[in-house]
Amino acid sequence: MTQDDASGDPAQPPRRVDRAGIVIAALLAVLAAVLVFDARGLSSTTMYGMGPEAMPVVVACGLALLAIGNFVDALRGNLPVRESADPVPVVLILIGLALLIAIIGFGGGFILATSALFVTTSAAFGRRAILVDSIIALVMSTLIYLAFDRLLTLSLPTGPLERLL
Repeated sequence: MTQDDASGDPAQPPRRVDRAGIVIAALLAVLAAVLVFDARGLSSTTMYGMGPEAMPVVVACGLALLAIGNFVDALRGNLPVRESADPVPVVLILIGLALLIAIIGFGGGFILATSALFVTTSAAFGRRAILVDSIIALVMSTLIYLAFDRLLTLSLPTGPLERLL
């Protein structure tokens, strides 16, 4: 047996534990724990079946599975090599989330808030057709609002556009 046979492929460097992957797995696990803890504080108004605490627990279970998978791959060194970080897309999405919160907070309503998030997210993914994206966002968020409000009879934040409908 040659030295190349014992160590595997000579062109591939030996894989190491991915520390960033372990940190990400830990953050996912912490987020799952926070969701479960928060869901326990919700009061159930139903006498039978599932209450409002069921969905956060389901999401937490999914996050826990992702954390476990990410942890195992990080220990094995199987996570893909990360590219250099470009902060612009992250900043654009954070601006979109801040706009969503601000627009709803100041009474702008669901349609405008969701449209702002849609446009900033599409810009974060490299799309530069702001006007077209704005039209698409307004149409989609209006349809979503109507589906929730009229079909499902669930209330969403109202603003000037929602009052016209």
